[in-house]
Amino acid sequence: MKTKTLKKNKVNVVTLGCSKNLVDSEVLMGQLKANKFDVEHESEEDDHNIVIINTCGFVDNAKQESIDTILRYVAAKKEGSVEKVYVTGCLSERYKGDLEKEIPDVDAYFGTRELPRLLKTLKANYKHELVGERLLTTPNHYAYFKISEGCDRPCSFCAIPLMRGAHASVPIEELIKRAKTLASKGTKELLLIAQDLTYYGLDIYKKRELANVLDQLSDVQGIEWIRLHYAFPSGFPMEVLDVMKKRSNVCNYLDMPLQHISDNMLKSMRRGITKQKTIDIVNEIRDKVPGIALRTTLIAGYPGETKQDHEEMLKWVEETKFDRLGIFTYSHEENTHAFNLKDDVSEKEKKRRADEVMKIQQEISFQNNQAKIGKTFKVLVDRKESEFYVGRTEFDSPDVDNEVLIKADNSNYISVGSFVNVKINDASDFDLYAEVVA
Repeated sequence: MKTKTLKKNKVNVVTLGCSKNLVDSEVLMGQLKANKFDVEHESEEDDHNIVIINTCGFVDNAKQESIDTILRYVAAKKEGSVEKVYVTGCLSERYKGDLEKEIPDVDAYFGTRELPRLLKTLKANYKHELVGERLLTTPNHYAYFKISEGCDRPCSFCAIPLMRGAHASVPIEELIKRAKTLASKGTKELLLIAQDLTYYGLDIYKKRELANVLDQLSDVQGIEWIRLHYAFPSGFPMEVLDVMKKRSNVCNYLDMPLQHISDNMLKSMRRGITKQKTIDIVNEIRDKVPGIALRTTLIAGYPGETKQDHEEMLKWVEETKFDRLGIFTYSHEENTHAFNLKDDVSEKEKKRRADEVMKIQQEISFQNNQAKIGKTFKVLVDRKESEFYVGRTEFDSPDVDNEVLIKADNSNYISVGSFVNVKINDASDFDLYAEVVA
C-alpha cells in the first residue's frame, strides 16, 4: 500500500451542487491557503493526500452523485492514494447520522455551517480577519456573490431549509467590503445569489433591502456588471427595478424561479402566489424594464399534477416567452411538506413533460436569437475554446444561458476577461455567432 505520510499536506476540494456551494468551497480554500496549505479545486492530478468533498443534498440525482463521489474517494483511501477523506455540505448536514453508519471510512462529516470545526480538524486556524476572502474557482473576472444564507420560505417541495437553516442576511457594510476585495483582484462581474434575494434585510434591518444593497454595490469601483439570481415572486420589491434602470452596471437580467402556473399546483407547492398574480408580476417587470431578460425555473411532475395542469403550464410558457428557462423533474424529498403527498407521476412521465416544456423553450430561444442577427452587443469574454473566444451578453449568466462565439483567428487582440463590442452574424437555439466591431 502506498502512503503519503511524509508528504506536505495537499488538499483537493471537490464541489458538487449549486453556486452557493461553490462559494462555500472558495471560502474554505481561502482559509486553508492562509494556513499555508497547498490547496486545489477538483484537481486532476494524483498528488493530494487530503480530499474534502462539499456535497449537495437537494434532489435524488444530486444526492446520488454526492454518494458516488464519496465512495470513489473512500476507495482511493483504501488503495492508499489518499490519506484523509472529509465530507461537508448539504448532504452531510441532512444525513450525517446515516452517512456515518453507511460509509464509516470517511474520516469526519461536517454540516453546512461547521467551517471552523472542519479547519480545527485539519489543525488549521479559523482566521476571522479573512471573513469574506475567497480563492476563486471561477475565472477572476466574475464571481458568485452570496448575500444571505438559508431560507424562511415554506415551499412544500424544498429541503433547503433543512440543510441551510433559517434566512440570515450578510450586513451591507460587509458585502461592500467583500465586493471591493474582489474588484481589487480583477473581478468585473458579481452574480448575486441567495436562496431568496428578495428576503434580504428582513432579519437584520426589519425591511427588504435588496434595492439598497444593489445601489451601494453598483458604486464599487471596477464592478461593471451586477446580475440578480433567485428572486422569489411573492413580495418582490419593485424598487429593485428602479435601481436596475438607474444604474448602468446592473444588468437587465432577473432570475425568478416560478415553479408552475396552475393555481392547484401553486397552492399545493405553498408558493404564496396565484396564477394571475404571477402573470401580473411578469408583465409589470417587463413594463418597468423594457428588454429585461427573464430567466425562470419550473418543476415537472409534482404530486397531483394532472395532464390539465401540465397543459396549462405549456400554454403559459408558450405565451410568456421567457428569455431563459430551465426545468427539473420533481424529486420526492423526505421531511418536506410535499413528502406527505403521493408521488403519483411516474419518472418516465415527469421526463416526458419536462421535455415538452423544453421543446417549446428551444423554439422560443431560437426565434429570440434570430432576432439578434445584425445587432451589436457588449460581451464579456469568459474563455478561449478551440477556434473561438466564448463570451456572454448582459442577458446571459455563466453555465446556464446562451453564449456568444467569436472566431479567434480574426480577433487576436481579444483577451479573456475583457469586454468587447460584437455584431451578431448568425444564431442557433442557444448560441450566438459574432464578430468584433470597433
